[in-house]
Amino acid sequence: MGSRRLALLTALVLGLALVVVLWLRIPWSATPQVTDPTAGLDVAQLDRADAFAAALRPASLVNLALGLVVSGLLGSTRWGARLVATVARPLGGGWVWQVLLGTLVLTVVGRLVTVPLSAYGEVVRHRFGLSTRSWPLWVRDVAVDTALTAGLTALGLLLLVGLARRAPRTWWAWAGAGAAGLVVAGSFLYPVVIEPAFNDFASMPAGQLRSDLLALAEENGTPVEDVLVADASRRTTALNAYVSGFGSTRRIVVYDTLLQQLPDDQVESITAHELGHVATDDVLTGTLVGALGAGAGVALLGWLLGSAPLLRRAGADGPGDGRVVPLVLFLVAVATLLSTPVQNGVSRQLEARADQHALDLTGDPGAFTDVMRRLAVANLNQPDPPAAWQWFFGSHPTTAQRVAAAQGWSR
Repeated sequence: MGSRRLALLTALVLGLALVVVLWLRIPWSATPQVTDPTAGLDVAQLDRADAFAAALRPASLVNLALGLVVSGLLGSTRWGARLVATVARPLGGGWVWQVLLGTLVLTVVGRLVTVPLSAYGEVVRHRFGLSTRSWPLWVRDVAVDTALTAGLTALGLLLLVGLARRAPRTWWAWAGAGAAGLVVAGSFLYPVVIEPAFNDFASMPAGQLRSDLLALAEENGTPVEDVLVADASRRTTALNAYVSGFGSTRRIVVYDTLLQQLPDDQVESITAHELGHVATDDVLTGTLVGALGAGAGVALLGWLLGSAPLLRRAGADGPGDGRVVPLVLFLVAVATLLSTPVQNGVSRQLEARADQHALDLTGDPGAFTDVMRRLAVANLNQPDPPAAWQWFFGSHPTTAQRVAAAQGWSR
């Protein structure tokens, strides 16, 4: 069997394994019947959420489309290959510099093209009071995100191209294993490497709420090392909390905005939801799904990069040529777009299960319902967004669905 066919077969096998994991690990349950699409919000709150969506969503779609078009122009034509070769030429033009500098330049170009739309989105968030970031802080966040994205992507592509040069027939197998390993490592490293790049954290002062949250974690069977407060108010008025890390790094993190705006019982309800993800090993499930998806994706990439016409059109000689970087980035962008509704569909199921866990753990549907409404108002979420938008972009059940689920739990 040829290497290219083996890569395709491997992608299919790993894809099937992914389907099995999703079938076994995801609680595929019916969406609760919504009787009140307003979720109990008043007319002014509904109008404000609708106005925010009307102002932001078109720009978000244009941003997505523009990024994909630019990536396609650079990745499916010789323009990207020429750009990569040009930026590496002052340093000798070797494949290492083509990958490193090419990835950096392509990432920056993609970001610069979409920066005006991102800035417009920030203006909208400021106008509606959702963002509190100063413009210098916004620029700093964009720069840090771009640098992290470019750096991590460049290292991954350096590994991929290097393997393709050393093992031309089996590089995709080694790269797939490496990508799966990076997904696993990222799950462990994210709380201690990426999160501190954007927020400062401090232990919640001793008090009743801290004690209650630690006790809630113990009752959940998932003790945590600390309860941290993130200085989210430097950037946003949105409300959020989460549990991150494993073992000795596991901690409850709450936004300071949450403490400023919600009573303790609602903070505990949100925390119980997040602890539900831990109790049902959703992070581990996500890591396993991500690892299988990464392996399958790289194997599929091995099949695609075995196509001589595709490589010729992109101006690259093969997967071991540094000029292949724009094509790889374009294929990854397409795969990300196509997988988005699947990922969000899985996420909605996990979030719905975590909601039920929070209700079981706290036994307080009133606090849960109140906090869902408060979250919708604070985050300017439409309680019942358009079905197509929710299907593609919705990572959580709608507010109307979550309130209906709490009412069903009460009954």
